[in-house]
Amino acid sequence: MLIHFLHTDQQECIPCLSQDYPNPERNQCLPKAVTFLSFEDPLGMALACTALFFSVSTVIVLGIFLKHQESAIVKANNKTLSYILLISILLCFLCSFFFIGHPNTASCILQQITFALVFTLAISTILAKTITVILAFRVMKPGRTMRRLFVSGVYNVVIPICVLIQLILSGVWLGTSPPYIDTDVHSEHAQVIILCNKGSVTAFYCVLAYLGTLALGSFTVAFLVRNLPDTFNEAKFLTFSMLVFLSVWVSFIPVYQSTKGKAMVAVEVFSILASSAGLLGCIFFPKCYIILLRPDKNSLRCIKNKQK
Repeated sequence: MLIHFLHTDQQECIPCLSQDYPNPERNQCLPKAVTFLSFEDPLGMALACTALFFSVSTVIVLGIFLKHQESAIVKANNKTLSYILLISILLCFLCSFFFIGHPNTASCILQQITFALVFTLAISTILAKTITVILAFRVMKPGRTMRRLFVSGVYNVVIPICVLIQLILSGVWLGTSPPYIDTDVHSEHAQVIILCNKGSVTAFYCVLAYLGTLALGSFTVAFLVRNLPDTFNEAKFLTFSMLVFLSVWVSFIPVYQSTKGKAMVAVEVFSILASSAGLLGCIFFPKCYIILLRPDKNSLRCIKNKQK
């Protein structure tokens, strides 16, 4: 470790380099310690444990749905879309691990691109599930058009189209100004913080804006159909999940802009975990409650009684 000594009683002060800081006597320049949001850091460890807990919870929920895939509640809510949504939520939890640990070029790129794509997959699946509720209700009424749309599974086209648009935005981001490793020498007095620079800030907020638009659209559609007599109140659960999701990310932007260093990374990870947990809890925990604790409601007779 190098220590730069300064002479006392000089005519003018010589400032320390950006990677150094002065000692209390201000006659030496000491090197700053290099730091980042690591797994050994209490904050990083707490976030990693939280991500692991919810990842395991998602796998358990997926296992419950696979085990009871022939039950009424799983079939009534389009089990294929439920599987896709659960897998995308699991990937949302897992992508938070890219933000913890020593940053490198690969992790800087993967953390942002993976975050954008898996959340787009999750929100577009929720939009597809909402459209399914609408078509399922309309198909009960006379009219061949709605019935053909429902049978053909046209709502599944929503997912690849939405993901493709986000993929194009991410490709433009990587092609113009991709994320890279950067250092923050100003946030902490005696530390140099290694973190990932977003590269193009405009591209980053375009990706967030697209996610926000997609989430707002999903919330609007779900809210408009929340009172339809769908089985197991699926539309209401979707509406509440999107409300939680939007609340988290609307709060994220001002907090993210006002923080620096490791706290900025922690805020983004917390928002990822909180919004993903909101989707998992609001949409799937009520169904698991019925499957495991109220099997009397998980029957065709119950469905017919609700539809009367």
